[in-house]
Amino acid sequence: MTMMYKLNVRATVAIRCLLSRDTATASIRLRYAVCAFHTQQPQRSSATQQHGWRQYSTTSNSLESWKGNTMSQSDFMERDTVLVLSDNDEVIGSASKKESHQFTPSNPRGILHRAFSVFLYDLSTQELLLQQRASTKITFPNVWTNTCCSHPLHGMDVNEVDAPEDVMDGTVKGVKAAAVRKLEHELGIPVGQLPMDSFKFLTRLHYWAADTVTHGEKSPWGENEIDYVLFVTVPNKDKLTIKPHVDEVDDVCWVTKAKLLEMFADKDLLFSPWFRIIANRWMISSGEETGKGGWWDDLDRTMNTNEFCDYESIHRFDPQEEHLGGGGNAGPLFGVGK
Repeated sequence: MTMMYKLNVRATVAIRCLLSRDTATASIRLRYAVCAFHTQQPQRSSATQQHGWRQYSTTSNSLESWKGNTMSQSDFMERDTVLVLSDNDEVIGSASKKESHQFTPSNPRGILHRAFSVFLYDLSTQELLLQQRASTKITFPNVWTNTCCSHPLHGMDVNEVDAPEDVMDGTVKGVKAAAVRKLEHELGIPVGQLPMDSFKFLTRLHYWAADTVTHGEKSPWGENEIDYVLFVTVPNKDKLTIKPHVDEVDDVCWVTKAKLLEMFADKDLLFSPWFRIIANRWMISSGEETGKGGWWDDLDRTMNTNEFCDYESIHRFDPQEEHLGGGGNAGPLFGVGK
């Protein structure tokens, strides 16, 4: 497909959005079309281009040049370039991590972007590895959550941008590459111990949440993500190297289902909103909706069959009441989770 053809397609979609009065999406798509035309090979160029609110990174950001251990939380906010999405999970541009997570009157839920959530299990004990996000994190500090949660980025030498066909066939090598990168960064798990082909992609959810528990009713920070759920297992955790990064993780623990439910009931503990959604909807559900039980009930079936895989749906959730509001005073978007 030629660059001019791609430009024409993007411009045409933008015009259709304008005709339907969807001016916000039209603006994003027009800027992305112009950026694509000027850069042609955006992930290989040496410059970074600004287009309104959207920053399109054209810097090669290989695992070697992306120095997670030497970057501060502010550095990540300014320099990481996340994948801006349409509601249908189409990559339509990019933005800084900071910009995408800011809840303001003009962007009440920030900017929708792609994310992933990793769940790592010990098969010998059926335990799940949790982490407590560091108190120095800007968004959702101190909360307990699943093993690793982060974002695929633009501009990485190991490409982290998945196309629709990658989602439909379940390969999502870009998201998996990002997961391997962040597991090493946050938890010190060497790349070779959890290879990309050991991850199982299960489904996607679109959720949003203002970080009001940390930053108050008018919190300037929050999440608005289409989150890819990845499961991965190891035969025995004793053979796994874990050295948490002090600026990323305050604590880790391996838990059984019973222990996790006990922790959920403890009012003194904080949990990330996305983790609660995934755990209560799919991992430890009664199976009333699917008739198949929860994903954690039979890890062998979850990992070695496609019974639980849903690559077509994007399940949508509003947050619990305490995560409504924020700097843009955002209210319910979806009503009931779909």
